[in-house]
Amino acid sequence: MNVLLLKEPRDGESGPDPYIQELASHGHKATLIPVLSFKFVSLNTLSDKLFQPEKHGGLIFTSPRAVEAVKMCLEAEERRDEWDRSVKDKWNRKSIYVVGKATAALVRNLGLNPLGEDTGTADVLSRLIIEREDKNIPPLFFPCGSIKREVLPTALRENGVPLETLTVYQTAEHPDREKNLKNYFKEQGAPASIAFFSPSGVKFCLEVVRRLSGEQLPQIKFAAIGPTTQDAMIAEGLFVSCTAEKPTAEHLAAAVAQALL
Repeated sequence: MNVLLLKEPRDGESGPDPYIQELASHGHKATLIPVLSFKFVSLNTLSDKLFQPEKHGGLIFTSPRAVEAVKMCLEAEERRDEWDRSVKDKWNRKSIYVVGKATAALVRNLGLNPLGEDTGTADVLSRLIIEREDKNIPPLFFPCGSIKREVLPTALRENGVPLETLTVYQTAEHPDREKNLKNYFKEQGAPASIAFFSPSGVKFCLEVVRRLSGEQLPQIKFAAIGPTTQDAMIAEGLFVSCTAEKPTAEHLAAAVAQALL
């Protein structure tokens, strides 16, 4: 059966997308349509902070984009040698917190050792940080997107763990999302299942999906990558057929395959 994945392709990694592969292993044909576009900002400030690890108690990454911003800083200023020679080791003496396997893999590519990749959500990660960190540390540094949920900053603040945030990318709707969705529905018809990967994706796409699906909307099994996206879908009045147990290709594909039985 056809499954529509409203997500961006993986950054800079060749080969088939793991979500497409996993769904194929369950006998389903998946198509990716990107729904978000990203613009990087404040990279000079980010670069300054990255090269002053002594001023921070550790790092927090909750999205692949934030790690991409770090990579851009290292490449743009040709500071990768300096980073590899001394700076990354200073950071590795501190805690580098991450949510999710995709973000963890990119963090490892920077030569850093991630903690918490199995946490899956910012809420669970914040509990891990609160358990591990002392209130007297220098602030943890959290490069993030313009549409970040306040769960993690609020939890850390309430528990006295110092935090410094910096917006390093802005999220907007993908300029071609409506055109790409129209083409998909025209060529393939309504899919058996549609998966959302972020609350922003729900915000930018749901109205178009509803319009294109028409009378077939009630037959489509809607899937969420995690609880936050599920909540956004429910808030818009969608019936969510399944939610991935963890935000991985394997878990999402298993949930969708089960829903489509």
